Amino acid sequence: MAEDSVIVIGGGIAGLTAAALLAKEGLPVTLVEAHHQPGGCAGTFKRGPYTFEVGATQVAGLEPGGSHERIYRHLELPLPAAKLLDPACVVDLADGSTPIQLWHDPKRWEQEWRYQFPGSESFWALTAYLHQSNWAFAGRDPVLPPRNSWDLAQTLQALRPATLTSGLLMSSLTVADLLKLCGCAHDQRLRQFLDLQLRLYSQEPLNRTAALYGATVLHMAQAPLGLWHLQGSIQKLSVDLTAALKKNGAQILLRHRVVGLKVLTKDRCWQVGIKCPNGKDLELNASDVVCSLPPQCLNWLMPSGTGMPNAYRQRLMQLPKPSGALVFYGAICRSALPDDCPVHLQRAANRPGSLFLSISREGDGRAPAGQATLIASVFTATADWCELPEHVYQERKQHALLEIRQILEQWLDLTPEDWQHQELATPKSFANWTGRPMGIVGGLGQHPSQFGPFGLASRTPIQGLWLCGDSIHPGEGTAGVSLSALMACRQLMAQRGNQLRVAA
Repeated sequence: MAEDSVIVIGGGIAGLTAAALLAKEGLPVTLVEAHHQPGGCAGTFKRGPYTFEVGATQVAGLEPGGSHERIYRHLELPLPAAKLLDPACVVDLADGSTPIQLWHDPKRWEQEWRYQFPGSESFWALTAYLHQSNWAFAGRDPVLPPRNSWDLAQTLQALRPATLTSGLLMSSLTVADLLKLCGCAHDQRLRQFLDLQLRLYSQEPLNRTAALYGATVLHMAQAPLGLWHLQGSIQKLSVDLTAALKKNGAQILLRHRVVGLKVLTKDRCWQVGIKCPNGKDLELNASDVVCSLPPQCLNWLMPSGTGMPNAYRQRLMQLPKPSGALVFYGAICRSALPDDCPVHLQRAANRPGSLFLSISREGDGRAPAGQATLIASVFTATADWCELPEHVYQERKQHALLEIRQILEQWLDLTPEDWQHQELATPKSFANWTGRPMGIVGGLGQHPSQFGPFGLASRTPIQGLWLCGDSIHPGEGTAGVSLSALMACRQLMAQRGNQLRVAA
């Protein structure tokens, strides 16, 4: 073991970003990934001529100064080819009213919300102010929540009077509270729209989403930010980051599953137990471990006697349970779609729940010419699927597939004969694909009690163990987990007396 070596657990976007950043700093880095390919929930799979994205289908942070743009520039990578989504999404409340289009141009978006939600001017003005203040703060790389003097210093340096004021006033408020403050709580269409959008990004409805987080979510489709559709697939992010970490000498072990972590107090290092593809066991030692897995995994990776404090174990056991997802993967002839069909749509539904739909563009590498892939997802409870007897599971899975397919057929005016391919993934499927416990998707819900300074820290109470990923500030999405990886790497390097700087 090299004295300054690091093991990164998990090859999703957070783990890949952490490994690439640390390798560029000259550290000996080994990334361990259980799957046969990197990418995790931002990976892809193929079915014949079709390429389907496992989970994430849109990307934020490619604009100048965005999280991906900053990290790509730092790693000396060319930005991936992508098209700006405009509208970023079309939201159908399924009540017969005109669908809501999330335009990129702020003035055009203002015209849209004024038409769709008359009388809501004060709400959008307040959320815009909070978003601008919060986004500027995030761009100065605070460390949240701070756990020592260095962390606190980084956060204080990022503060400005506007940020401090909005943070103090809004730290315990939800988006629903903002509606009440602005006199808009009675607008049921606005409430339904906010519920759909916030649930998609924060895993919480408007009455449980932190006001500061929700404000940014509601404005991230507009300039100078934006949402993007990658050419080829979202796997391009993983390919680029893998190339960067290998270029700088890092090692990546695919199809190797971490099965145990232990603090070797005498040697002042970590022992990482790994199950190899041939079934044999491997043990690697490192000075530091960066874990991008869901933090709930730590309790079984580190049973009693391996160095985890009991208080921290209890904290992890009391974490809220994230949701799972049902994801329908389909393919059709493009001629069957409505004219000018947008790439992303969202539709309210009581059963099985509101659907988020992604449709490939012609020539984007996901389907042959004249055809399109459709990916429709809906949140669901995980235990409902992972604990069923096999025959009950298969029956329920088939019923859910037909239910989602019929909604899509009604929504897009399709027929059963239009489908070239169709299948459904459940939380059980995601547990097998990603290794996430119970097939959870996303991170911790962005409730005020879990957001920012009140969330789970990247710096753990165990020396040399760092966390990143969608349960760590600033939350889920490829842009969010990239920032969490940057934060953890900055802390790790500072602990070693060095400074990691990624220019804004």
